[in-house]
Amino acid sequence: MPVDLQHDFFTLFGLETGYSIDQARLEHAYLELQSEVHPDRFAHLSDAEKRLSMQWATRVNEAYRTLRKPLTRAQYLLELRGVDAGLETNTAMSPAFLMEQMEWREAVEEARDASDADALDDLLRRLRIQTSEIHGVLAGQLSDGGDLQAAAETVRRLMFIGKLENEIDDALEALDP
Repeated sequence: MPVDLQHDFFTLFGLETGYSIDQARLEHAYLELQSEVHPDRFAHLSDAEKRLSMQWATRVNEAYRTLRKPLTRAQYLLELRGVDAGLETNTAMSPAFLMEQMEWREAVEEARDASDADALDDLLRRLRIQTSEIHGVLAGQLSDGGDLQAAAETVRRLMFIGKLENEIDDALEALDP
C-alpha cells in the first residue's frame, strides 16, 4: 500500500513535525508520492483498488496543500496538538491589533481611491515585512514548550493580515491597464 491513510501529513512526507520545514524536501517527497499513487497507475485494477488509489491521491494532495504554506501548516500543527484555533468562532482580537488593521485598511482605501500604485506597492512591501516578523514569532510559539494558545491567536491575526494582503493585490490588479 503506497500511502498509510492514518499517518499525519509530516510522517506521510518523511518530515520532522514542526513549523519550519525544508520546502525542497517537501516538494520532492510530494512528487515522489504523487507518482506512486496517481490514479492512472491503477486504471487496470478493480473498482475497489481504483477508489483506494483516489483516496491515496486525495490524501497526498491535501497533505501537500496543508504543509506548503506556513499559515495552513501552523493551523495543522495546532490541530495535531489538540488546540482549536477557533478560526470560525473566536474573532476576538486585541484593541491595538484591530486599530492597526483599521489604519492599514484606511491607507489601502486612500491609495486605491487615488489610483496610487506606488503607495499600494509600498503598503504591500511593509505588510509582507510585518508578516515575516509575525511568522518568526509563530515559529517560537509552535516550538516544543511554546505557547500554543498564543500561537492560535497569532494564526488568527495572520488570517486577518492575509485578507488585507489580498485586498492590496486586488487593488493593484484593478489599476493594471
